[in-house]
Amino acid sequence: MPTVSLKAHYDGERIQLDEPFDLPPDVPLLVTVLVSEADNDREAWIVMGRQTLARAYGPDEPEYTLDDIRR
Repeated sequence: MPTVSLKAHYDGERIQLDEPFDLPPDVPLLVTVLVSEADNDREAWIVMGRQTLARAYGPDEPEYTLDDIRR
């Protein structure tokens, strides 16, 4: 079965094609939803940052003195 990629958007109720295309009734469709990479990346960075800070300032982290830092 040949495939065609069409740009579309979700208006809150229905999927709407962005350009006219003749589709017969009951034609099978395969819908792929593109999730914004920026949103996923931002959330991943926030989670990673929180985990790193928790490890860096966790209860098992030793207290360093100025002498330790200057060595």
